[in-house]
Amino acid sequence: MKKFLLPAAILVAFMSCSGERHEEEPRSADDRIGNISRSTITIFSTYSASIQGRQDIAILPEIAGRLVELRVHEGEQVKKGQVLFVIDQVPFLAAVETAKANVQAAEAGLSAAELVYKSRTQLYNDSIISEYEMLLAKNEWLSAKAGLAQAKAALVIAENNLNYTEVKSPSDGVVGTLPLRVGAMVAPSMPQPLTMVSDNTEMYVYFSMTEGQMMQTIRQYGSPTQALTQMPDVSLQLCDGSLYTHTGRIETFSGVIDRQTGAVSVRAVFPNPERLLLSGGSCDVVIPQELQDALVIPQEATYEIQNKVFAFRVIDGKAVSTMVSVVPVEDGKRYIVTNGLQAGDRIILRGAGLVRDGEEVE
Repeated sequence: MKKFLLPAAILVAFMSCSGERHEEEPRSADDRIGNISRSTITIFSTYSASIQGRQDIAILPEIAGRLVELRVHEGEQVKKGQVLFVIDQVPFLAAVETAKANVQAAEAGLSAAELVYKSRTQLYNDSIISEYEMLLAKNEWLSAKAGLAQAKAALVIAENNLNYTEVKSPSDGVVGTLPLRVGAMVAPSMPQPLTMVSDNTEMYVYFSMTEGQMMQTIRQYGSPTQALTQMPDVSLQLCDGSLYTHTGRIETFSGVIDRQTGAVSVRAVFPNPERLLLSGGSCDVVIPQELQDALVIPQEATYEIQNKVFAFRVIDGKAVSTMVSVVPVEDGKRYIVTNGLQAGDRIILRGAGLVRDGEEVE
């Protein structure tokens, strides 16, 4: 077999060039590595919630009768005192006229009894009749006086019943469904209301916090009263995923923990000038919380093993796996470290899943 040998000059030149190239390329620092420090961050907690009108009033008739008019439509905006329904007024008009006649009769009876009483009193003073006859006339006068009062009371009741034939809205709001139509019989004891009127100028939004979340909130602000006055405005995410244009405020914390769920009911109030929020709707309440001196790291600086989270600290040029406790940030890209790392620690900021424990890093 023939062997091909390079000339010595060429071989020396090749080796010389190779050695010079190696010395001109120093090892560069790993840009994945950095120190972590504390900073201020705002996190957002989201709670499922339901919407109710400030007042959801069931409209029921105060008298029994036949429905003769519907003066509103479903979803109509109404004012306080506006007539919604009219019940047949004929029998109630008759009752008012009868009550008025009874008042007139009672007034006439009282006048006659008063004349008799005055006459008997004069006769008694002249010693013409006995005291018994005078007292008997007085009692008849008092009885006629009471009869007039009863007649006037009956007239008031009759007039009120006539007024009740016009079912009016007790507040400003929006009319709900109208299950009954003209001709239907209605009564105060009916199981289903004529409609609902929802005062939706402001809307109540109800949601629940766990007992632990409630205690954490109270500790942060010092007391429930201070929490209500100092907590930031909250936002509303509607069912279509959009963010409601107006912010609201948390107004009350329930003082009772539900034994079955271990949750505390919370109420926030939101303005509703465009009438976009509807009673009975669902949404999410978003509560911001500002954390001071928080350790924030990228999620790609961690990896998981059996639901435990680890990060790599760089110690003496080697990657050292460290278990950490973290809280996710809503952006899905960062974690807040609550245990396992300290400010000033040097860690691998990305690609942690590709690093081996003990691996040398620059």
